[in-house]
Amino acid sequence: RADGYVVRLADVADVEVGAQDTRNAARANGQAAVSIGIEQQSRANTVAVSEGVMAALERIRPTLPDGIALGVNFDRAQFINASIHEVFRALGIALALVLVVIYCFLGTVRATLIPAVVVPVSIIATFSVMGALGFSINVLLLLGLVLAIGLVVDDAIIVLENIYRRIEGGQPPLLASIDGANEIGFAVIATTLVLISVFLPVSFIEGNIGRLFGEFGIALAAAVAFSALVALTLTPMMCSKIFAGASNRGWFARQVDRFFRWLSRGYARLLGWTLSHNWVIVLAALLVTALAWNLFSALPKEYSPKEDRGVFYVIISAPEGASFDYTDRYARQVEDVLMDYVASGEARRILTRVPAGWGGGSVSSARVLVLLADWSVRERSAEEIANEVRGRIQHLPGVQVRVSTPQGLGVRGGDAPLQVVLGGGDYAEIVEWRDKLMARSEQNPGLVGVESDYEERTPEIQISVNRDRAATLGISMQNIGRTLETMLGSRIVTRYVDRGLEYNVVLQSREVDRATPTDLRNIYVRSTSGQMVPLSNVVTLHEQAGPSELNRFDRLRAITVSAGLAPGYSLGEAIEWVNEFARSELPPYARVNFDGESREFVQSGSSLYWTFLLALIVVFLVLAAQFESFRHPLIIMTTVPLAVTGALAGLALQGFSINVYSQIGIILLVGLAAKNGVLIAEFANQLRDQGVEFRQAIIDGARIRLRPVLMTSLCTIFGAVPLLLATGAGAESRQPIGVVVVFGVVFSTLLTLVVVPTFYSLLARNTRSPRTVARLVERLREKTA
Repeated sequence: RADGYVVRLADVADVEVGAQDTRNAARANGQAAVSIGIEQQSRANTVAVSEGVMAALERIRPTLPDGIALGVNFDRAQFINASIHEVFRALGIALALVLVVIYCFLGTVRATLIPAVVVPVSIIATFSVMGALGFSINVLLLLGLVLAIGLVVDDAIIVLENIYRRIEGGQPPLLASIDGANEIGFAVIATTLVLISVFLPVSFIEGNIGRLFGEFGIALAAAVAFSALVALTLTPMMCSKIFAGASNRGWFARQVDRFFRWLSRGYARLLGWTLSHNWVIVLAALLVTALAWNLFSALPKEYSPKEDRGVFYVIISAPEGASFDYTDRYARQVEDVLMDYVASGEARRILTRVPAGWGGGSVSSARVLVLLADWSVRERSAEEIANEVRGRIQHLPGVQVRVSTPQGLGVRGGDAPLQVVLGGGDYAEIVEWRDKLMARSEQNPGLVGVESDYEERTPEIQISVNRDRAATLGISMQNIGRTLETMLGSRIVTRYVDRGLEYNVVLQSREVDRATPTDLRNIYVRSTSGQMVPLSNVVTLHEQAGPSELNRFDRLRAITVSAGLAPGYSLGEAIEWVNEFARSELPPYARVNFDGESREFVQSGSSLYWTFLLALIVVFLVLAAQFESFRHPLIIMTTVPLAVTGALAGLALQGFSINVYSQIGIILLVGLAAKNGVLIAEFANQLRDQGVEFRQAIIDGARIRLRPVLMTSLCTIFGAVPLLLATGAGAESRQPIGVVVVFGVVFSTLLTLVVVPTFYSLLARNTRSPRTVARLVERLREKTA
């Protein structure tokens, strides 16, 4: 036994001794087995529980009799460990790519060393915050750190580039470090506060999304905060030491400088044209924003993408009332098909259970768990293999077969993403609504496998006792009930011991004597006078069908209609279709709700949209407080719709959907896109403070900030490239964030370099920078003194 788990139950395999019916079976790769389920406690760590169980198994194996093998059917920790390994790999690749970008822009190894030091310092400091808050290392937190690699170097790059530019201009390294850090300090603080203002609201999203991404947002915010602190303290100190006396520069560094001088001249000419044609740029920006809405409407929407978790399920549903042997026979046919994949090496273990659920249940159901080979071994994904299996077994006569791959984020009901709950006061009326919905669903080509949890298919025999006749014949109700229990069910009457083992003595009529309703005529019950009276003399049989269970939802009588989605039909479209059906064909008092993945989709969608709006408002207010103006934040935030358009275009080009991961990525883009606008607007303000003419200040400010803008943007992009190109376990969840960040930042950076100066020229002509205001206050104080 290991800490953090409880043993739920065991499925005893094929044979049971005695007269009792076989009611369950478990097989592993076709061989009889005993299947033991181990369930972790609510606060237990999955990986720690798995390690404890594995250690316990190693201690048990030597004690097993010959011929008994002990194996693991399914271990959730395997997917978690594989995902963490892939994310650590992405972390290393992101760091290497970011350092290559910095070297290419600065052209010297010495300059590259400074941001290289910032990364481990910021990340290690972030771990201290995580430890203090009691966080654990998980996939989503590490995903945030991968993105942080490209962000934590941004502040250091901005300070480094500004100091480097001053040293190139002939200023001594120490003086350049002090003046450069002072000059750029406001921009560093502004961009850092903007990013923190975006990341923190992600941690306070309500529901499951907030619980999943809470640590993600806090880790990113902490990493960015530490990076700003390091950029304004450690970076200037290292610049003053590393660049001291380093006047000779290599060939590559000179070529880099020559390239950026050429690029700056071309960019200045472009700005000269755009500032003379302001309204052309404004119209283009509005058209790009309109394109974002069209892309958002056209993209498919779902809660989370299906992940290749190295496993899929086959659920077998036999007709209600089917015997154990009937269900097991079809389960073996499915096993035969699946064993082909074990032979080919794509699957490593097939586990079968009849009935499907843990702890018993109806014998008219069975479940087959298919454990696939490691991600590095097989060429096809779990979904591709499951689709092939679906085509091979879906036409089995006599049973319904569903093939399901597990949904991401632990959502249940992966085989039926659409689950509509109809609630009301009376089951008869709800059944009418259900029939309407199922009839319309069958006509919708986007919905497949439409089912209801209220199906009048369970065969029942109701026995009515003629009490008057029974009393006349001297037969008690207790005798009738005990006789039916013994003959048709079973009753333990005593126990006996044989060679140290205790056995139950079970009374039950033979199977052939209890197969049909007419067999009741052969059952006799003893009267008080001692005579044997046919049971059929005092009972009447009524055969009918009824529901196997009656469910409630939100304390109302409810029926759930579930359906799968055809390829190309999104969950968002299905939910919209259901809402339209409810408005047009159901009475106003009918309660229509959603369950499973559909419920998560509806709840998370609204919370994420509100979080996006909150991020916009918070960033605007933070910028307004720093710039002491409402115009400057408006100028800077013109970059946000450009970034969102790029992100949505990337999702469309790559064939992804709008889901939890891509929506989180779009929220992050609010801060990433505003960052470049802050650099350009703030430096233009500084030049105006120095007396540079308004138009020239805009051009010079954007031109001088061209290199840090490109450097920070490319670091963010290359930091997210490993997520975009992710493979292996959990790749389906990492790729949407990578696509959003890469395409969003590329698109916004290219357009920001033109759009921000244009809007600045239109809106900021009569504004003053916060530094100018501070200087005026200082002068007033001097005069009053």
